[in-house]
Amino acid sequence: MIDRRTLLAGAASLALPASAQAAPGLKEIAASKGLVFGCAAATYEFGNGDFAPTLLRDAAQLVPEYEMKRDVLEPRPGRYDFSALDRLSGFARRNGLSFRGTPLVWWHSNPPWLAPALQARRDDRLMTGPIAALLKRYSMASVDVVNEAVAEDGNGLRPSVWLDAFGPGYIEMAFHAARQAAPGTRLVYNDYGCEWGSGDRIRAAHLKLLDGLLKRNAPVDALGLQGHLWAFRDRTDQRKLRDFLQAVRDRGLAVLVTELDVDDTGGPADIATRDRAVADEARRFLDVALDNPATQAVIAWNLSDRYVDAPQDWKLKLLNWRYRKTLYDAQMRRKPLWDAVARAFAGARARY
Repeated sequence: MIDRRTLLAGAASLALPASAQAAPGLKEIAASKGLVFGCAAATYEFGNGDFAPTLLRDAAQLVPEYEMKRDVLEPRPGRYDFSALDRLSGFARRNGLSFRGTPLVWWHSNPPWLAPALQARRDDRLMTGPIAALLKRYSMASVDVVNEAVAEDGNGLRPSVWLDAFGPGYIEMAFHAARQAAPGTRLVYNDYGCEWGSGDRIRAAHLKLLDGLLKRNAPVDALGLQGHLWAFRDRTDQRKLRDFLQAVRDRGLAVLVTELDVDDTGGPADIATRDRAVADEARRFLDVALDNPATQAVIAWNLSDRYVDAPQDWKLKLLNWRYRKTLYDAQMRRKPLWDAVARAFAGARARY
């Protein structure tokens, strides 16, 4: 976990000029099919000189990894700190990248003062105020209005300070506040689990949630399918995923793959074997996702293994295990996952 001091210290480097390399990147391959490829990044990552050029070569859209989370944004009640988010947004604007936001309302990463404040007074402005502040300050192509509201097992809604304070209606309340603040921004419900082969109940729960929101005229434009995949367990069932995405499309919603990475836990020590498995799972997932015309964008959740936290499991620590989740290794060299994403874009149906 990145602490606040590290996060803000790294933000200063965003002021440094950066230029993209000339070689074609994923953004051009995606754009040739009418798709958007982007990447999440944190301000501290720009402290490495090879990061910005690699990002600019591949990404057409930038997503803040930490800087928009409520505990970073509003450490004290009503006292916003936009400094790090301003730097990310400014970097995107100067370099011609679109900007995507996440998350506005989440069960996690809230400041410690928020729960007592909601218990003391169930004032909807404690939720809608930051939504308006963010969306009026930044121009965003899309934003995750509510993140991970469904329980992990698909059994109802996940417990949260928002559910406790406002009941299930907090979700549509957030979407209406977002639409009022940003009429032209694509509003997204974002979650995980629908990618996994075992996720039947989770998929059903998400369709039920979306049906309820649409029935009540909540302004939901898209489903954010996070895309946290597994290379060696609970792999994507392509038929189930295809049916689910068609069901989302049938409801008139777009689909965004918002946090693509592939966990290689459970794989062998041999790096080449793990890299092939990671690439294969991403390709299997993307071939289905990009075959559906509703899918409009793919966002990688981080660019390089350099910035992926080490495992917490003590057995993996003893093995000096490092995850191989992302497009580039720790030395910023392309991995087979990059090639798999490129091939999936090249083989996708055009959106024109």
